[in-house]
Amino acid sequence: MSLTVSTEQQGDVAVVTVAGELDMATAPQLQQEVSQLVDAGRTNLVFDLADVSFCDSTGLSVFVRARNRCETAGGEVRLAAPQRAVQRILEVSGLVEVLHTYPSVSEAIAAGGVAEPR
Repeated sequence: MSLTVSTEQQGDVAVVTVAGELDMATAPQLQQEVSQLVDAGRTNLVFDLADVSFCDSTGLSVFVRARNRCETAGGEVRLAAPQRAVQRILEVSGLVEVLHTYPSVSEAIAAGGVAEPR
């Protein structure tokens, strides 16, 4: 399956909508989008994961690298609306403690630096 990635600016937050399977074959596409955003100074990112049906460790590494780059630049990364399978891999990997996750994009945007992990 393929991956689609689109970005929309909402205030000071770039909402990155991801759909499909995020794995070794498709993660570079998302990594490229993240790199372009951060290089352009857009360091507050919300990843809308509502339509991500699968995510492996390569996909998770994109989120971790994004978090590290954004935090270094004074921003942050939040994940929104992961499906059950994606939420489970975040929990099993222990990344749910590092990558702040919210039930919806609007809640992730509204969090604005106050993280209440899902």
